Amino acid sequence: MATRDRNAGVHATTVIERRELANGVVSLSLDAAVLASATRPGQYVMAIPPSGGTAATALAVYEAEGKLASLLFFITGKRTRELAQLRPGDRLDVVGPLGNGFDLSNAGRDAAIVAGGVGIASVLLCARALLEMGARVRLFYGARTAELLVDAQRFAQAGCELIVTTDDGSVGERGFITTALERAAKPEMIYACGPTPMLRGVARIANAMGVRAQLALEETFGCGVGGCWGCVVPVVAASAQAPSFPPASLGGSDVVYARICKEGPVFWADELRW
Repeated sequence: MATRDRNAGVHATTVIERRELANGVVSLSLDAAVLASATRPGQYVMAIPPSGGTAATALAVYEAEGKLASLLFFITGKRTRELAQLRPGDRLDVVGPLGNGFDLSNAGRDAAIVAGGVGIASVLLCARALLEMGARVRLFYGARTAELLVDAQRFAQAGCELIVTTDDGSVGERGFITTALERAAKPEMIYACGPTPMLRGVARIANAMGVRAQLALEETFGCGVGGCWGCVVPVVAASAQAPSFPPASLGGSDVVYARICKEGPVFWADELRW
């Protein structure tokens, strides 16, 4: 997964559309042609709340096409609450695109995408790219309720085969989306984003199937550019994503810590040691 944040910059964008997809779930479409052209599936931005009273927050780039880049997020605290109050015409400064996204170079002809909750924000670009490559794409999408399966039909209309589960059984099968993945026909590659327990489950299932999986890890970033080392995850030292500092030889361990914001957020499941 080649580093892409060499294309990162500060973008002064303007909100051109605000959608409330469900209670507490907002999508902001931005006039950001340069950001859109530079973004690859799985990358993110650091969005700077306009008041300056809170730190920037990491948000996945949901759409990137033409002059439009959009961010989809759940309102979870002060920073996202402020961003959710933006309206068309308001300015929003973002830094990005940042991080390493999904590697689509060996995607194969049959891909499974697994999304849990807000993880759906990281996989629309991936799904579209795979479909454009002629791959069969199955989206395994899980949420707490039917209302929180936001934009599910957008994926179906794009050409994805949709498999959904909800915690309360309000639509689809009741239970975890990993259960549906475990019963499914074996894909050639798995791409996933969602809460850590779900990602651990995806990694286990991929290993049992003998399929490689790419996991976009969710984390609260301090700086977003790799300077603070506050968002690390253990990976095998032989990984191409293992950082060169600190040296892997120290302590003789075959495991080193990689920064989710810098070396990630997407990692190969079989290279993680979490």
